[in-house]
Amino acid sequence: MSLITMCLRKAYIPLFLLPFASSVLAQKQLPEKTSMQIDRPWSAAYDIRSDIAMLYTMDSTFNYRAQSWREKGYNLQFMTGVSWGNYQDYFHGTFDGKTHEDDVQTDREGKPILHGVDVPYIVPTESYISYLKAQVKKAIDQGVSALYLEEPEFWAQGGYSPSFKKEWQAYYQTPWQAQHESPEATYLSSKLKYHLYYRALQQVFLYAKEYSESKGTRIKCYVPTHSLLNYSAWQIVSPEASLASLPGMDGYIAQVWTGTSRVPNYFNGVKKERVFENAFLEYSSVVSMTAPTKKTVYFLTDPIEDGTRSWDDYKRNYEATFTAELMFPSVDHFEVMPWPHRIYLGKYQVGDNPEPQSISPAYATQMQVMINSLNDMPASTNKVTGSQGVSVLLGNSMMFQRFPTHQGYEDPQLSNFYGMALPLFKRGIPVDLVHMENLSYPEALQGTKVLIMSYANMKPFAASVHEKLAEWVKGGGVLVYYGRDTDAFQHVREWWNTGDNQYKTPLEHLLKLMNVPVTTNDASYTYGKGKVFITKVDPKELAMQPGRDEAFIQQIQQAYEGEAKAGTLRFKNSYQLDRGPYTLAAVMDEHPDKTPLTIPGPVIDLYDPSLPVLASKVVQPDQQAFVYRLKGISKKPQVLAAASRVYDFKVGSKFVSFLTKSPSQTNNVMRISLPKKPQTITVLHQKKALPFEQNWDEATHTLLLKFENFSEGVMVEIKY
Repeated sequence: MSLITMCLRKAYIPLFLLPFASSVLAQKQLPEKTSMQIDRPWSAAYDIRSDIAMLYTMDSTFNYRAQSWREKGYNLQFMTGVSWGNYQDYFHGTFDGKTHEDDVQTDREGKPILHGVDVPYIVPTESYISYLKAQVKKAIDQGVSALYLEEPEFWAQGGYSPSFKKEWQAYYQTPWQAQHESPEATYLSSKLKYHLYYRALQQVFLYAKEYSESKGTRIKCYVPTHSLLNYSAWQIVSPEASLASLPGMDGYIAQVWTGTSRVPNYFNGVKKERVFENAFLEYSSVVSMTAPTKKTVYFLTDPIEDGTRSWDDYKRNYEATFTAELMFPSVDHFEVMPWPHRIYLGKYQVGDNPEPQSISPAYATQMQVMINSLNDMPASTNKVTGSQGVSVLLGNSMMFQRFPTHQGYEDPQLSNFYGMALPLFKRGIPVDLVHMENLSYPEALQGTKVLIMSYANMKPFAASVHEKLAEWVKGGGVLVYYGRDTDAFQHVREWWNTGDNQYKTPLEHLLKLMNVPVTTNDASYTYGKGKVFITKVDPKELAMQPGRDEAFIQQIQQAYEGEAKAGTLRFKNSYQLDRGPYTLAAVMDEHPDKTPLTIPGPVIDLYDPSLPVLASKVVQPDQQAFVYRLKGISKKPQVLAAASRVYDFKVGSKFVSFLTKSPSQTNNVMRISLPKKPQTITVLHQKKALPFEQNWDEATHTLLLKFENFSEGVMVEIKY
């Protein structure tokens, strides 16, 4: 996730520069399950004890910052923006003796598109790629173990700068076309933007691999990126799914947080924020584009967000996005937060108080319980509750049709997607997402019984998409197509209407492969062992008008139960998932069933900073839950939940001891399983006794322990 403006960062002057010996470059393998990104030196105030510190941006303070985090045991990695950054030396001529103002993304009026003061978004030319390589070289020389080039973003409104015009000429071998003049120019402009950042990442990652190997190691390369849904909603073009197959690319960070998930959408005619639902679909889209490729994926959440809001707003929506991310149990790597300094040191609104306030002790404790649970969060093969096998098809070209509009056709709030997904998800069906770019992988449609798609909001990138879909239907799949096929992009010059292909719309080509006649009416056809349903309604109509999704739901039910023979399509108002000892749950609002969900206990409520043991947890509509199940757990000594990270846990015949660390000046709360009630408890900071509170729960054999956190560590010994 990006800073609101890079220019607002405080500058840190190094007290000294420390050389890094070659032994640092060959550092031992460090853990890398949890991470955070930071552009400042280490501080006890935000020492959150993740495995990785992704040190942001390369500048004169990098050595000092890196050493400060390395000395605290963090796995040092390097992150920088690929489409923007504090790169004034590149633009002002310091880097190579040339100014590069032509590389700034500009809109139709020639205005630069800025990320902050003097921080423009960039057209990734070959000279800029050389500049990025120089940044990467410096980081590798400092011994980082991984490289993150975040947010490859080309704004849809851009595409008018001199450098972009030159890239157009070189790529298409034709004169540049202004994208606002025709749908085809818009489509071609977006395809070029897509290509330019793919090329940039490809070249920089290749360089990073080769250069690091020349230094005796092999650096990992990741792309932190928003989801396809968010980029489409925000009118940004990015390589997205194609990067999953990029050589030298090791994985993604799925940048999903309140700021992306709170984008309003339509459901049943109502436009509003639906943070949990949107976050679930965003995370799902990233899993879809990476799972077949076996790339590593980190899921991000943020306890606050870029936009200035109240602490209550941040907390409510953090719980929603956190619950959503953990409902994908195949993902067990996490960026636990970006910019911890702005969380622990920032001030935001509380209620009607006109003066911004620091984070409350209770929210800090709750947040630390949540992020420390991620250090032990197991992967799982469990599935979130609900009928499995209903999927919606996605494609990168969703980003190509968002701006500008042509011939009066609009897709408000990405409703042509949400019209297919939300009617199902709000009824308790955990709809999957499938990226058409991954259809060449056998796993892409594995488990899908009913596939829903439309070309109202995207177009197929190649005929091979249709070949794979036709093959899947022939083998028994059920395809449900929605769309009037009247948007202006149906007729752009593309593979389906050039050369030997002379089809009016891409759907006509798909139907031809399945021996299905082109029709202007709703119809259904059999192809092989499968079935095809054609409905001449744009999906946005299902979302933007109240009650219009009822026929859609009935059709999906028929397709699922009758044609796919996948069992009963179960409608409900909640979701639940068990992974290891943890249970995640969410109950929908905007549902006729207002019944709360009850999770039987005993459980520890991990969204309550006091870590209470509950006989059961009741989850109301529009709420989420995160609990630790105590039924059946062993009475062996173990820390079940804590607002700190535990180290050196030792067990004797009648005692346990451990060291625990978390940001200083925060409150720790721990729930510890023990075989017997404690006889004595010692809590020490730098060999001095700390005051503490304790409470023993005989029914669950758990001890609640509270004391002040210190980043240097607190030693705890419990005798029983």
